[in-house]
Amino acid sequence: MNFASMHNYYERLVFDYINRQLIDQYEDMDEEFFLDVACYSLSKLPARYIRHEIDMMFFLTPEEEEKMDLKVTETIQAAAQFIYGKIQQAGVA
Repeated sequence: MNFASMHNYYERLVFDYINRQLIDQYEDMDEEFFLDVACYSLSKLPARYIRHEIDMMFFLTPEEEEKMDLKVTETIQAAAQFIYGKIQQAGVA
């Protein structure tokens, strides 16, 4: 049985947000920082597994989608601040 088509819907939301918004905010940070932010964020968000992106279009109301986007934004921003703070404390960056 091949389960490769399954994935957590939040992964795309997190990766897209980091690429669109976070990289410019933390331009002094390297790829490792953003990977850590993605992992930390995904650990804090609920899992929502799907097989096809189009599945979400049929199951989400616009209000639910807006709530998910807001939760992703808040979670990623908090994760980035947390990880950046730890790096600053350690004197690594």
